[in-house]
Amino acid sequence: MSKAGHIFLSLALLLAIGSCSTNQAASDEIRVSAAASLSDSFEAMAVAFEAEHRGVEVVLNLAGSSTLREQILGGAPTDVFASANLSIMNEVADVGAVGGEIEVFAMNQLVIAVPAGNPGGIDGLEDLADDGLLVGVCATGVPCGDFAREALAKAGISAAIDTEEADVRALASKVAIGELDAAITYLTDVAGNAELEGVAIPAADNVVATYPIAVLADAPNPDGGAEFVAFVLSTAGRSILAAHGFELP
Repeated sequence: MSKAGHIFLSLALLLAIGSCSTNQAASDEIRVSAAASLSDSFEAMAVAFEAEHRGVEVVLNLAGSSTLREQILGGAPTDVFASANLSIMNEVADVGAVGGEIEVFAMNQLVIAVPAGNPGGIDGLEDLADDGLLVGVCATGVPCGDFAREALAKAGISAAIDTEEADVRALASKVAIGELDAAITYLTDVAGNAELEGVAIPAADNVVATYPIAVLADAPNPDGGAEFVAFVLSTAGRSILAAHGFELP
């Protein structure tokens, strides 16, 4: 074989090895887009999953469900989507972007989050109409924002809203540092957080958030995505969710 032939063969082998390495790296990574209210539980889920699947990395993308929907529909590479409500998941499914079965894996309820010690003296939803208090909700179109408005409407309360946040974690953080006197968040955002207290919303006015999960149609790693979904639905995954305050179906 000529010298040029040897060089060509070597380059071909290097390209093949590089291609295999890239494919191997992709198969070892699972991209999960999850609602912001799932942050703590899915971070724990990722650690537990990786411990059972050596060499696999779960890459979490945590944001408001509506933001995640737009990213997915815009072509962002995603293996698994976990939303904070069924309607957003159905919107993704309606355009053919869901490849696997949609499974409901958790439920959540609303609560009025206040700073530790409740300095604003919040007793219930009616107090959120007080112009003298700093009150926050999530933005319209974000599940926690839509649910909050639904609860307020049920109670017949016109809240004096001072801020609307893109996701519930940003909202809860503002309450925790004292920038807000109160905000309507999920029960799981308050549970176990020493900087926050929760004021209950009566069942008649409350809203139950239902969380669906699915592997996406264009998932770069559909097999890995399916394994992660199976873990979320497993006894181990359910235990993690329960430990973070979620109700289980």
